Amino acid sequence: MILKQFYLGCLAHASYLIADEAAGTAAVIDPQRDVAQYLEEAERQRVAIRHVFLTHFHADFLAGHLELRDLTGAKIYLGARAEAEYAFTPMKDGDVLQVGSVRLQVLETPGHTPESISILVFAPGAEKPAAVLTGDTLFVGDVGRPDLRASLGWSANDLGQLLHGSLQKKLVTLPDATVIYPAHGAGSLCGKSLGKENSSTIGEQRRFNYALQPMTQDQFLAIVLADQPDAPAYFTYDAVLNTKERPTLEKSLEQGLKPLSLEDVLRLKNEGAQILDVREAAYFEAGHLAGAINIGLGGEYATWAGTLMSRERPIVIIAEPRGEKEAGMRLGRIGFDHVKGYLEGGMRPMDSRAELIAQIERITPVDLEASLASSHPPLVVDVRSPKEWCEKHLAGSLNLPLNRLENGSQVPRGRGVVVHCASGYRSAIAASLLKREGITEVTDLIGGLGAWQAAKLPVVSA
Repeated sequence: MILKQFYLGCLAHASYLIADEAAGTAAVIDPQRDVAQYLEEAERQRVAIRHVFLTHFHADFLAGHLELRDLTGAKIYLGARAEAEYAFTPMKDGDVLQVGSVRLQVLETPGHTPESISILVFAPGAEKPAAVLTGDTLFVGDVGRPDLRASLGWSANDLGQLLHGSLQKKLVTLPDATVIYPAHGAGSLCGKSLGKENSSTIGEQRRFNYALQPMTQDQFLAIVLADQPDAPAYFTYDAVLNTKERPTLEKSLEQGLKPLSLEDVLRLKNEGAQILDVREAAYFEAGHLAGAINIGLGGEYATWAGTLMSRERPIVIIAEPRGEKEAGMRLGRIGFDHVKGYLEGGMRPMDSRAELIAQIERITPVDLEASLASSHPPLVVDVRSPKEWCEKHLAGSLNLPLNRLENGSQVPRGRGVVVHCASGYRSAIAASLLKREGITEVTDLIGGLGAWQAAKLPVVSA
């Protein structure tokens, strides 16, 4: 038996290939949309991908089930409660799919979503499962949040009750040695406190996972629903899109990722296109096309793009040469296929067009300390989450989390503004948003709170 995990760090997403080497057949579970790695692994193992499962309709990324279907002829399998535009095989509790001599047995585990399933994996000839692929029902150290389907008619309370039953009556009853392989790890917004490990066992989770401890259903609902992070706006969009027949990633990139002249970019910008500059913050702030938003490829690029950018308006990419393909592909992973192209040559076409260039000031922690002690101190805007801010922050700072910054209307005008986050990634995004919204005196703290503390400057807690 082959069981291989693929982990995509920028989306904290885990997918799996399971195969019987002797039979030469394989199944892929919860694939990402760019599917080349599964095809390469199948070729390396000399197996053919014949089956593809979604444990549920994912909200945080667009899955690659249609891509694998079109490229390999694989059949798609979903939970029995699922409804989708494309053809699929519904799998109810106890249903089995043989992948050669490897047995995949479905457990219906609703709660994170109504159609959620988990998949028991039995090695050839085994009576007990070697592993269970839990999707977003059970994570290492956490469980899937039940509040993401409110806009689709499901209350968090109703799904939370289903989740409690799925955990206590099905997953927790599995043998202690059963290895759990979830669909997400630390950093995912599909839960609130996922562990950094990408696998565990049922026994370990029964002992250490807060949501699996003995408690009533009401106690479970109270603890699981409390303090969930804000869900990005694109989550519902992706959950619905995962039920649709739609173009493959390859076709979308072929149609949308085209080189554009500066004149084309300016025309699209005037027509309402969003200008997305994916370069590192230092380069962006030194000079960028006025009105662009900076979301660097070096961080949680797709998540922040999905959170802050409109799904209704076209996107034009500005990148370092040869970086535009990665930028477009990573947008495609979350179903943002409305890219109209990229500025050919990166920033070089603007070398002689200084009137188009905007800049954002940067400040060191030591210089900010001096500025705060002056007669006209700037307003410090901390764009981290409320939880981060409560743990430690600069005295007198205003907490405006990046995902709630919107159009900058919460920021007082007529006063210099210094934005910061933990390390500088989120603050660069925030500074570009505020600059675009007409706050001209905006400055970015280099290195964020981490650099401030490294300089041994004071913080307070709430």
